[in-house]
Amino acid sequence: MDLFVLKTWIQAKLNVESERGASMVEYGLLLALIAVIAIVAVRALGSGVSKKFDDVKNSLG
Repeated sequence: MDLFVLKTWIQAKLNVESERGASMVEYGLLLALIAVIAIVAVRALGSGVSKKFDDVKNSLG
């Protein structure tokens, strides 16, 4: 086995810092996914909710 490959493998296993960036990327992707779902939900339900508020406003005044 090549010593360079062994050294690289050991460094990758012992280096916790390299996983910190991956975790941040995962959290960023998760946050983006939640934002997209929220935007889609607001767009899908927005007109129905707006109509309900208009009905309530018209019935009050």
